[in-house]
Amino acid sequence: MKRLSTLLLLFALALPLAAQLYHAGERLDYRVSYRAKYFPNTEVGSVTVETTSVPTEAGSRYRVEGVARTLPTYRWFFNMEDRYTIWVDPATLRTERFESRIREGNYTFESDFCYDWPDSCVRTRWSSRKKPFQEKRLPLTAASMDAVSLFFNMRSASADEFTEGAEGHLDMLLEDTVRRISYRYLGREVKKIRNMGRFNALKFECQLGSSEQFSFTDGSMLTLWISDDENKIPLAIESPVRVGSVQAYLSGYKGLKYPLTSRIK
Repeated sequence: MKRLSTLLLLFALALPLAAQLYHAGERLDYRVSYRAKYFPNTEVGSVTVETTSVPTEAGSRYRVEGVARTLPTYRWFFNMEDRYTIWVDPATLRTERFESRIREGNYTFESDFCYDWPDSCVRTRWSSRKKPFQEKRLPLTAASMDAVSLFFNMRSASADEFTEGAEGHLDMLLEDTVRRISYRYLGREVKKIRNMGRFNALKFECQLGSSEQFSFTDGSMLTLWISDDENKIPLAIESPVRVGSVQAYLSGYKGLKYPLTSRIK
């Protein structure tokens, strides 16, 4: 079950780029569960994504932090706490900095991105297991960002922009490479979320490529449901693994910018 935090990254895969919807005070909570043939559907982790407004030397910035943890019951078996943070200019809605701090058992990983929009590049540096940092300069386009920034690129798109069966792709920056994300819109569906009720949802099938060569032979496949309202909240995600499947689903929310009209009462 290593890298449950990958689910946070995969929430970003579904929609074409649009103006990001950042709203200070918003918090989204998810639970992560694992299911196999002889193993009941069991909650093993949580993911939280929270947006705040923070002062910096350059003025106030949106600060978005995504945190993935194993639940206390399972930390004796595998202790994980991963943090992904971005800082966004509220005037341009462009990400200025990305930071990840990963701790999974005895494994540690640190990564930092510095966006240089005038020069259309991003400077990355990363280190695993406390080894010396490596650095690289990657090209920057409107369609290539870190995972948390891509998470918010879906937030302002209108469902009327989607055509059932239509396909597209995005690019995700990782340390020293770019991962291509392919998606296909499957249409509208009523989705039942555990302990939350039923929602009108937009359904997508997504695939994360394995390398800069955009091969999908060992990439990740998943199905994603997003709330059919102005908030475009990821409601649920399902992905097969080598044995069984992993699911993540919305368990709580607060501070949304718009009413959650997709929830069926």
